[in-house]
Amino acid sequence: MRSTWTDSRLDDFAAHTDKRFDAVDRRFDQVDRELRAMREEIGGVRGEIAGVRSEVGALQRTMIQVGGGLIAAVLGVLVATLGVLVTQL
Repeated sequence: MRSTWTDSRLDDFAAHTDKRFDAVDRRFDQVDRELRAMREEIGGVRGEIAGVRSEVGALQRTMIQVGGGLIAAVLGVLVATLGVLVTQL
């Protein structure tokens, strides 16, 4: 290795350094594009999760209504049966 830096060596070093920084810039641009794509996908997933939550809420309301209706029907049958028993005795 030479002990002195000449103008041509400095020019070669500068050109090589510029190429390396250009490569780093391209990599960062690619990472930036990938992160933006991931953010868009995450936003879509969040929207889908919100939709599933609303569907689960609707299912819970339906199950409560059906359960309440069944309890009311069983109590109605029980009251009718007791009414028949009481009037027949």
